[in-house]
Amino acid sequence: MGRHFEHFDFEQRCEIARRRRAKQSLREIAAALDCAPSSVSRELKRNKDVEDYQPDHANQRAKARRWQGSKLLRDASLQSLVLDRLRLGWSLQTVAARLEQDTGRRISHESIYRFIAAQIARTKDLSWRLYLPRAKSKRGWRGRKGGSPAEHIQGRVSLAQRPAAAADRMQPGHWEADLMLFSVYGQAVLALHERSSRLTAFIRQSSKHAQPLAETLHALLAPLPERLRRTLTFDNGTEFALHYTLRDRLGIQTFFCDPHAPWQKGGVENAIGRLRRWLPRKTDLTQLPPERLHQLALLYNHTPRKCLGFATPAEVFAKLLHFKCETTFPLSRE
Repeated sequence: MGRHFEHFDFEQRCEIARRRRAKQSLREIAAALDCAPSSVSRELKRNKDVEDYQPDHANQRAKARRWQGSKLLRDASLQSLVLDRLRLGWSLQTVAARLEQDTGRRISHESIYRFIAAQIARTKDLSWRLYLPRAKSKRGWRGRKGGSPAEHIQGRVSLAQRPAAAADRMQPGHWEADLMLFSVYGQAVLALHERSSRLTAFIRQSSKHAQPLAETLHALLAPLPERLRRTLTFDNGTEFALHYTLRDRLGIQTFFCDPHAPWQKGGVENAIGRLRRWLPRKTDLTQLPPERLHQLALLYNHTPRKCLGFATPAEVFAKLLHFKCETTFPLSRE
């Protein structure tokens, strides 16, 4: 076994200074602190002031000598790997996990966050916050206020009545939908999120009206087999007022969150939050090329997720479709 050294703490350094002033020998000081005389001698040589040993000064010198700076500051190649992945919109935990899987290099997500926070504090450059998925310069949750038109939605069924199998995300075919709104009135992007695979479709809408929104949802869900379209959950926006047409035409069950509780469909809320990094609320969709939204959807669905064991939503959903093909043609491909 290797030798193990323990550094003196501030109280011990105060005791050393007090006994030094009392003219005690190194052996007497060491006996009082229950350590070797050589440890006291080394402490005095390394951390004493020009004139005498001062505990405050000694403590500061010891800390300064041990601190080597942020790991990302000391390793330029590691910093480049981390920042490249953050630019893709990966979460800090995803970056840390995939770096270890892909390259064997280890760094915690907390170290990455502290590095970025330190750059913001040191340089006063808020553009560093854009490396974070939510682009927030400070930690914390920012609440939202708003009303709920739940009482005006025909055939509304509470989320409490949704099958229990939808809650644990183990069974495929349970979906969540929401609108991503922008500062220009009427501009919106529909997000349709599958709970088990986290696959999400982003479709630009010409308006918030219920009829075209229901048609878009029907077009997206109709090609899927019945086992992949079991339930669909909304918030209480009137844009989903024609939900019952999906129930009648596709046989999919529709449910609504409790009033003022959009977090109950947290999967699609998280997906929209991630997309906001590239499409903030001030975005004018008339200036956005159609292929750009498609590119962002591909980027989202091919980003590894911690909740999926760092697989991507596209990979997980592809396995669901592959399973369908295998069960449809059990013998013909042998």
